[in-house]
Amino acid sequence: MLEPVRSREIPDLTDFLCGADLTVAGLDAPAVRLWARRDGAGIAASAGIELSADGRHALIRSTAVRPDLRGRGAGLAAATFAVDRARDAGASTAWLFSRRSGPFWERLGFARSTTGALAAALPDAQQVRLFRRTGQLDGEVAWSLALRG
Repeated sequence: MLEPVRSREIPDLTDFLCGADLTVAGLDAPAVRLWARRDGAGIAASAGIELSADGRHALIRSTAVRPDLRGRGAGLAAATFAVDRARDAGASTAWLFSRRSGPFWERLGFARSTTGALAAALPDAQQVRLFRRTGQLDGEVAWSLALRG
């Protein structure tokens, strides 16, 4: 079960996500919601969303599983959890950046999109702002999923 991440747990989550080679920009931003599953070895899985200002779009982010748990359905559970939280929050579209895990996200129904469309839907998202600032937005790969009809 994924539980909300408290502010004092952000440093541990940051280390976990860095180990998974994921972007850690803005984990403490007010629009970012994060969850983690812990076990005796620490963080086992994580998931997050960041809603657009109008609440219509959600960026799925910070979704990772500890290497020793991969291939057992934990990643699918964490990703599904994040998509469900986006839907519960009222978003009509979920978006994400992923250069390496496209086939995984396609299993959940995501389709390749453009970084321009993602950036237009979520212009203030922490990752969008970071990727624009560093010039890497055009080198990213965007994905989207309609959450309603």
